[in-house]
Amino acid sequence: MGSNSRKVQLMDTTLRDGEQTQGVSFPPAEKVNIAKAMLKSLKVDRIEVASARVSDGEKKAVASINQWAAEEGLLGQVEVLGFVDHTKSVDWIIDTGGKVLNLLAKGSEKHCREQLKKTLSQHLSDIKETISYAQQNGLTVNVYLEDWSNGYLNSPEYVFAFVSALSDCDIQHFMLPDTLGVMSPDEVYRSLKDMVSRFPNQQFDFHPHNDYGLATANAVMAVKAGVASIHCTINCLGERAGNASLAEVAVVLKDKLGMQLAIDESNIHKLSQIVENFSGKRVADNTPIVGADVFTQTSGIHADGDKKGGLYQTDLSPERFDRKRSYALGKMSGKASLLKNIEELGLNLSPENQETVLKRIVALGDSKEVITPEDLPFIIADVLESGEYNHLELLDCSTTSGFDLESTASIRVKLFGEVHKTSGSGNGGFDAFIMAIKKVLQHRQFDFPKLVDYEVRIPKGGKTNALTECTITWLSEDGTSNTRGVHSNQVFASILATLRMINMKLQKEQETEKSSDS
Repeated sequence: MGSNSRKVQLMDTTLRDGEQTQGVSFPPAEKVNIAKAMLKSLKVDRIEVASARVSDGEKKAVASINQWAAEEGLLGQVEVLGFVDHTKSVDWIIDTGGKVLNLLAKGSEKHCREQLKKTLSQHLSDIKETISYAQQNGLTVNVYLEDWSNGYLNSPEYVFAFVSALSDCDIQHFMLPDTLGVMSPDEVYRSLKDMVSRFPNQQFDFHPHNDYGLATANAVMAVKAGVASIHCTINCLGERAGNASLAEVAVVLKDKLGMQLAIDESNIHKLSQIVENFSGKRVADNTPIVGADVFTQTSGIHADGDKKGGLYQTDLSPERFDRKRSYALGKMSGKASLLKNIEELGLNLSPENQETVLKRIVALGDSKEVITPEDLPFIIADVLESGEYNHLELLDCSTTSGFDLESTASIRVKLFGEVHKTSGSGNGGFDAFIMAIKKVLQHRQFDFPKLVDYEVRIPKGGKTNALTECTITWLSEDGTSNTRGVHSNQVFASILATLRMINMKLQKEQETEKSSDS
């Protein structure tokens, strides 16, 4: 760590402020599990788990969290938002076994005057009454200055008088929210630098919101200004555009400012997934640190550079977060991308087969944006099984299907160098193709084998856009044989399997004819 290194706390408010996300409500069991993971696995310094007096279910959840935290010696790290209501919020917290009150007060003159219809003096009197009752009952008290950012910008003397009046009340943290996410990084730095300088004996927290997409940058500037505690949420949950992302803030503070943090960053991704599943709010694939694609190289030149010397790798490595780097397969893939994935599978292909597989991947990439590592074994098996026979080549194919309507297939093929166009209809797109291709082959007296089994599957864990592997078992006078087709469209996978069967039979016919002639 550098000479300016110091400890910064992270207070996570996913279970309180994050739950104000539209459509998010954590049942008690989920709240308890998230809280445990936050404190034990991620090792966040503090968590804010609820607002007092919300519901009976919320009260039961907080009581369960507090009981567990007390057993683990972590009760002082569990906080609950309360209101300036003298005894009500305090009694609610005490009933749950809690020890920390985060008191929500008005941090701007406008809010105090227009929402409470009170003067600062009247509001402070009510605040002190609630603080006194809380402390008499053994609670630690922190104070939120709601709408502090607008308060500082529009009525700074109100803010200064507010903090001064409570400076002797044994407040552990004065928590300064950018409630509506209106501040720029420069404004955050100037205002918080001023607050820290004016009140050097007070501990300030900064609570950013992300309305302008500046929450992480603002958190960085708050720490540079001297603030020692930042409020975050997992996956940027929160009202409107959300709060500051814990993952982003933690990593930026460590890497860019050299700050000391208590969290175990190897569990950041795991917590993100837990909250994603419980909240129902999907994390975008390109979300920094926790997104599905952020450690995936797509360009072949990047894979090549990594293979030759880690040229496209940074300190932001996936291993830090218990993740792995991957190399996407698709139309932008190069040989290095393929080799990285083959090595991961523990396979060894000849240069010729590598080239063939890569051509298949690039061709498939035109119809399927990304080929997953799970798709790759299908492609490799398909390539290794394929021969060089191309007597019958599919040039174009279009199928149409409708509910309770007969399907049709229009095809253009090249058979021994001669182009044929025809169509067929049948019970489904594949059947329609079979009817069409039989018309092409009828003049050759082609003995079409009987289809006795037809299996379609996708890779394990695949998605609806996964590659499809179709394996067809055929019965002819020579016995049974299997052919395979791989395509992103299952009908075309079966068509490719059929073409392989036809080419194998045509090749056998050619060989038989040559043998007879000799």
